[in-house]
Amino acid sequence: MVSVRLDNMLENQLNLVSAQLSKQKSQIIKEALVYYFDMLKSEAKEKTSYELGKELFGKFESHDGSLSTTYKQKLKAKLHDKNTH
Repeated sequence: MVSVRLDNMLENQLNLVSAQLSKQKSQIIKEALVYYFDMLKSEAKEKTSYELGKELFGKFESHDGSLSTTYKQKLKAKLHDKNTH
């Protein structure tokens, strides 16, 4: 058994939510703790490079499938054009 002291602001918010949801305050606190612990677990999980960047992959796609193989040729052509003008 655990007891917790809340400041007036938190207690008022808890009372309001309890009334709005028709739930007991202890149930709201339990659900909040479960949510908080789940958030801590997800933050603590080490993310792979893919997970960190997956939202960005393909976002700025050029639709030119040859860029990875012809970049040297394109760079030489741009430098040549720049130096001849």
